[in-house]
Amino acid sequence: DGDASELERTRQYMNEAFQSGAMTCLICIASVKRNQAVWSCCGCFCIFHLVCIQKWAKDSLFLVSSPLTDDDFGKKDYPWPCPKCRFEYKRSETPSKYYCYCGKVENPTVDPWLVPHSCGQICEREFKPSCGHKCLLLCHPGPCPPCPKMVTTTCHCKKAKPVPRRCSAKEWSCRLPCGRTLLCGQHACENPCHAGDCQPCPRVSKQRCICGRQTAERLCASPQWQCDQVCGKCLPCGNHTCEQVCHAGPCGDCPRSGKRSCPCGKTKFTLPCTEDVPTCGDSCDKVLECGIHKCSQRCHRGPCEICRQEVEKQCRCGKHTKRMPCHKPYLCETKCTKIRDCQKHQCRRKCCSGNCPPCDQVCGRTLGCRNHKCPSGCHRGSCNPCPETVDVKCNCRKTVIKVPCGRERTIKPPKCKQLCSRPPTCHHSTQEKHYCHFGRCPPCRQPCQKTLTCGHLCPVSCHDEALVKQTGLHQSAGPWEQPSEPAFIQTALPCPPCQVPIPVECLGQHEVSPLPCHAANPYSCKRLCGRLLDCQNHTCMKECHHVTKLNSSADGKKAGPECSQCEEECTKPRPAGCPHRCVLPCHPGDCPSCHQMLKIKCHCKLSVLYIECLKLTCADLKEKELFISCRNQCPKELPCGHRCKEICHSGSCPLNCSQKVKLRCLCKRLKKEVQCSKIQEGQVSLECDALCKEMKRKAYEIKEAEAKAALEEEKRRQQAELEAFENRLKGRRKNKRRKDEVEVEQSSWQKYKNLIMLPVLGVAVVMV
Repeated sequence: DGDASELERTRQYMNEAFQSGAMTCLICIASVKRNQAVWSCCGCFCIFHLVCIQKWAKDSLFLVSSPLTDDDFGKKDYPWPCPKCRFEYKRSETPSKYYCYCGKVENPTVDPWLVPHSCGQICEREFKPSCGHKCLLLCHPGPCPPCPKMVTTTCHCKKAKPVPRRCSAKEWSCRLPCGRTLLCGQHACENPCHAGDCQPCPRVSKQRCICGRQTAERLCASPQWQCDQVCGKCLPCGNHTCEQVCHAGPCGDCPRSGKRSCPCGKTKFTLPCTEDVPTCGDSCDKVLECGIHKCSQRCHRGPCEICRQEVEKQCRCGKHTKRMPCHKPYLCETKCTKIRDCQKHQCRRKCCSGNCPPCDQVCGRTLGCRNHKCPSGCHRGSCNPCPETVDVKCNCRKTVIKVPCGRERTIKPPKCKQLCSRPPTCHHSTQEKHYCHFGRCPPCRQPCQKTLTCGHLCPVSCHDEALVKQTGLHQSAGPWEQPSEPAFIQTALPCPPCQVPIPVECLGQHEVSPLPCHAANPYSCKRLCGRLLDCQNHTCMKECHHVTKLNSSADGKKAGPECSQCEEECTKPRPAGCPHRCVLPCHPGDCPSCHQMLKIKCHCKLSVLYIECLKLTCADLKEKELFISCRNQCPKELPCGHRCKEICHSGSCPLNCSQKVKLRCLCKRLKKEVQCSKIQEGQVSLECDALCKEMKRKAYEIKEAEAKAALEEEKRRQQAELEAFENRLKGRRKNKRRKDEVEVEQSSWQKYKNLIMLPVLGVAVVMV
C-alpha cells in the first residue's frame, strides 16, 4: 500500500545494470570489474571507476570555475555534477578513497561469495525519506528498499484506531470524511481522510470588497478582495481626494501636507498643500551616472543630464589612453592574444581586460564511443560521456534494449521472446517453434513422415539437411603436414529402412515376434523343433525348421518328414526293484516283462542268492522277506556281546538275550547264574553280606598301618640326611671343648639358620 513511484528508481537501476550483461562506467565506456576501485552516485546509484570520477570532478570544477568576470573569479565554491543524473556535489565531496556501498569499510577485499565491492556487513544506512530506522540488508548496491518495519499508526484524520502497518506505508487514509474546519471558518472539509492541510473551501458565496462598494459571488476560501475603483474620499486637508484603490481603514493624511524638500533636497519649506515647492537656486550636486562627478546645474526638477566632462581615460586592456567625455566608454582596437581556457585558441577579443571568456568554438573531438563528436564548447580535459543511447535489437527487430553509445559492439543482443518467423528450409510446411535468433535456424527435428515403399510413414527426424563428414578430399603431402579438421557438408539423406514392427511366425510355429517391416520374412527362432516323434517318447532335436504337413487334419505338434528319426534306447521307467534295461529300442506302449536272474545277498550278507527279476518285483513284503533269507542263524552280535539266536532276518536283532551268565558281588566273593536279558534290564543284583564287609574292614586297617610305617621311615631318613649335612658344614674344630662343659640347648633358629640362609645366599649369588 506504499508509494510505488520510488520503486521506479530501483527498477531502472536493475534494468540498466544487468540487462546488458555487465556494469559500464559511463566516463570511460569500459566494464567495471570486481577488483577495481569504484564510486557510486547517491542520486542515481550509477557506478563509476574511482579514477574516472576523480578526473571528471577535477575537469568539471575547472570548467565551471573559469572566470567569466573579474569580480566572480575565485570567490565562489562551484559544485561538480554526476555524469548521469547531474546531481551536484561540493568540491569537498570529491571522492578520494575507495569505500564499500554502505561506506563502512575502506578498500573492501574481493570475496567471490559476496556482491562485488560489498563488505558483507549490515548496510545500516538510513532510509529515504528518513523514518528513524536503518536498512538491515547486507551491504548492497543501489537504493535501499522501503522500510519493512511494522509500526502501529493511525490514519491522517486520527479518527480510526491505530493498526500495525509497514513503516514505509505508515501514512494511510480511513476514507471517512475529514471534518476539519476550513480556513473560511464556516464550513468543514468534506474530502476523504487525507494528509497535509485541507484544500481551500470550494463553496461560492456573496462577498463585499474591502471598501464595501461592490458585492460579487466568490469562492468562500478568499473572502477579502479589492475592486477596481479608486477610493475618492476627501482627505483631511479638504482640497484633495484619496487616490488609493479600494482599501480598508482610514485614508490617512494628505501627502502634500507638512514640510517638503526642494528637488535637490537641500532646503525644506512649510507650505499649504495647494502650493508646489519652489527650487532653492543652489547647485544640484547630485552624483551623476558615472559615479565620479556631480551635477553642476542649479536646483532643478527631473533627472540630471549625462556627464560631459572630458577626462583622461584608459582602455580596458590598459595599453592605450585618450581624452574624451566621461560618459563614453573607451575601447581600443587591439586584439587579445591570450590563450583561452581551452588551451587551444586565442581570445581575439578587442581591448580585452585579461579575464578572457570561455572559448565559444565547438570542441568537435571524437568521443569515447567512436561514433559522435563532442558538441560542447571547446574545453580542457576529457569530454563528457556521449549522451546518446543506441538501440541493440534482436534479429526480428521486435526486442530492443538501450545501451550507452559505444557499447553496442560488445553487448550481446537481447534474448527475444518472439517466435522465429523464417520459412522452413526442409520439405515440411512449417518449422518447429523456437525463439528469435541470429544465424541459421536449428536443424528440423520434426518426424520426416515421407511415405516409404512399404506404405508406412518415415518416423525418424527430418534428414533433409543432415551434416555429413567429407573424407578423402585432401591428402597430406607428408607426415610433416598437420591434419586439417574434417569438413562437413549439408545434404539430404535417404530415409532409413522401415522399422515398423510386423508380427511374423517362425518356421517351426513356436512364436510370433514383431520384426522390422524391411526384414519381415519367415525366420528360425533358434529353438529346438520339439515335435513328438513316432516313438511317442522323444521330440525332434533339430533347430527350428520348416515342417511339411502331410494332411490338413494332422496335429501341429506331430513330427513331419523333415524331423529327425529316434535312435535312442528305451528309457521308460522300470518296475520298482528291476535294475535291467528294456531289451527293445525306443518304442511306444509298455515294455515286456523282465525274466533275467538277479544276484543278491541275503539279510545277513553272508550268502549269495539267485532269484528271477519278475518274481522279486511282483512279490509283496512278506514274500520278499522269505526270498532274501538264507535260512541260517543270524551272525550278528547283540549289545550284550552274545550272538543272535534268530534265523537270517532283516532289520535289527531282538534285545531279549536268553544266554545264562554269572553275576558276582562287589568284592567278587559271592556269585550266581541268571539270564542275560534280566541283567541288562537291571532286574537282578547281588549285594555283599556281613562276612564280605568284615573282610573289607580288616584289609583297610592293614593298609592304613603299612602307610603309617612308611611315613615314619621317610621322616627318619630325612633327619639322618639333615644331620650329616650339618656335620659337613661345621668342619673340624681347632680347640677341643672341655668334656665337663655343659651343653647349652640351641634354639630352633640357631639349629636351622644355616639350612635356611645357605640356599638364600646361593640364589642371591646366582642372581648377581
